[in-house]
Amino acid sequence: MSGRDRLFAETAQTSDFTFDESVAAVFPDMIRRSVPGYPTIIHMTQLLAARYAQADTRLYDLGCSLGASTAALASGAGHRRCEVIGIDSAPAMLAKAQDGLTERFPQIAWVCADVREVSLSNASIVVMNFTLQFLPVDDRVVLLRRIRQSLRPGGVLVLSEKIAGDDPAADAFLTELHHAFKRANGYSELEISRKRSALENVLVPETLARHRQRLGEAGFARVDVWFQCLNFASMVAFR
Repeated sequence: MSGRDRLFAETAQTSDFTFDESVAAVFPDMIRRSVPGYPTIIHMTQLLAARYAQADTRLYDLGCSLGASTAALASGAGHRRCEVIGIDSAPAMLAKAQDGLTERFPQIAWVCADVREVSLSNASIVVMNFTLQFLPVDDRVVLLRRIRQSLRPGGVLVLSEKIAGDDPAADAFLTELHHAFKRANGYSELEISRKRSALENVLVPETLARHRQRLGEAGFARVDVWFQCLNFASMVAFR
């Protein structure tokens, strides 16, 4: 069972945000109260898997955290003999994912590794839900090129990210609405401020235009934005 997220309520964080045991223990509550539309993105991941998963291929969830997207891939693929692989570099997150999902989804292989270093091949779907934003900007196009090369014809990348506004005014507008969303979900001003500070050097958002441009540079033929709520968006990039 997960607890309520009060990580930033009582003690000021003195270091950057990390996906450690304390985050793993409250992550479902944290993401539900912090990311507008997250349940919709997970549900659509399952529907996209039902549409694009090809028999005898691999379905990758890069940065799988507690495995919500990984389970959605497995459910959507049904009985198509797909190998579903959840990859995360945080041992605490991966251990909790395995504890919660191994019995229900024995077909999922769990890998503790940096997504920039794993071998990718024979993929019909690759999912990165809020993962790319945590990588150094210079590393992003390199990984996207590797993903593009790993996809079979007809394959897709599902990329969900926190995004920046197109200009300072738009960015400030989206940020304030996001903070209002958090306040409505029970976070205090202090919690919002402390978490923002902890993420400042860890999570680097970019504009939708920059994401589109980079995906083109990586070789994807088309990019469609299928979801956006405030400063959170999800795209499907076609091989």
